[in-house]
Amino acid sequence: MSILKKPIVTEKATGLNEKSQYAFEVAIDANKVQIKKEIEQLYGVTVLGISTIRTIGKVKSKFTKGGAVSGRRPHGKKAIVTVKEGDIIDFYNGL
Repeated sequence: MSILKKPIVTEKATGLNEKSQYAFEVAIDANKVQIKKEIEQLYGVTVLGISTIRTIGKVKSKFTKGGAVSGRRPHGKKAIVTVKEGDIIDFYNGL
């Protein structure tokens, strides 16, 4: 199983690229050492630091003809990765 699920490409996350930082959605049980090892191996960059964020899935309610249905979005984990000045991770051209 891969530690990295997908890169996060939102307006806020793309703004981090100017500071040599990149955002990834990662496996919920991944630690910083595993994340660093996989990013350095996949993208060939030097990782200087990693910040991780656990997100709790929010409760959603939906009203249908049959009544109210409630559920929850899944929990997740994000990693903000700082790479060495000059190293670039290009999500758009593939690996």
